[in-house]
Formats: sequence, C-alpha cells, structure tokens
Amino acid sequence: MTSELLDRALVEEATKKSGLVWVRGAGAPAARALWHAWHDGAVCLVGDGPGEQPLPGLADGGSAEVTVRSKDKGGRLVTWTATVSELPAGSAEWEAAVTELKGKRLNAADGEAMTGRWSRECRVLRLTPTGATAALPEGPLAAPPLPTSATTRRPVPAALPRLLAKRRKRS
Repeated sequence: MTSELLDRALVEEATKKSGLVWVRGAGAPAARALWHAWHDGAVCLVGDGPGEQPLPGLADGGSAEVTVRSKDKGGRLVTWTATVSELPAGSAEWEAAVTELKGKRLNAADGEAMTGRWSRECRVLRLTPTGATAALPEGPLAAPPLPTSATTRRPVPAALPRLLAKRRKRS
C-alpha cells in the first residue's frame, strides 16, 4: 500500500512540474514530446488540429505510456501507464481541462479565440494514471529525432562570414 501511494505521489509531482511529457500511444512507433496540463489527477492534452501538436496513437479508450523528465536536469524521472479518454467538446470536464490548458499554451496566434477553435477542430484528451509505473531502463534509449518539415539543415552560405565582418566594421 505504501509503495502505491509513493508511486502515485511521484507521478503527480513529477508530471505537474514538468513542462513536457513523452507519450507513446498504443501502436505508435515512438514516444513524442507533448506539452500538457495536470488537472484533477490526470494529464490533459490538446492537439490533432491546425497549428496544434499531433497526438498519434492516442485513441479514446486506449492506453499510453507516459515518461516524465526532470525539469532542471532533463533526465527521466518516472514512466507510467495511462488510460486515454477523449473529452467531448462543451462538457463540464472539457471546459475545466481547457481552462488549465489555455494557461499553458504558448504563442497561440488566435489568443482568446483558441478555445473556440479547439472545440471545432481539435481533440482534448485526458490521460489518467493506472497506478503502474515502469522500472527505469538500464541503458540509454537515445533515438534519432522524428522526421519533420520544420528541419532546415543546410550549409552556411559562403558569403555570410564576409557580410558579418562588414557589419562589425560599420559599427
């Protein structure tokens, strides 16, 4: 009983303090970093809409594996399993979750109108801990980053060092 209480306390405190959690839904090839809000004993996520984070492999009634990192050191603190439930837009649970998520959402282009957009175009999910935590792995689990169109890895243009040197001389 004491071990269960300690595990639950660890999951809650670590998840509350972390800005990102790594989530791998059932059938997803890899875990994905997602921003979240901790509300009423569960992780709340918003995504799968234009301009929002993708939520691959997370389906209503499914399960997920959540890994929480340390906010200051970035290392893995705990990995726990969760049941996934989709909150119906406009419900009391949805409104409470969205109120928490709205405060955590950074750089939203539509400001106060984002909750209306979330209700029309996005999914709000609740990941409730099942109580099971996984043992920390022995070795490193480093993996290459997932492919994205946002990556721009090109060589520095040949003229750039000269242009920067001219700017310094003018100052």
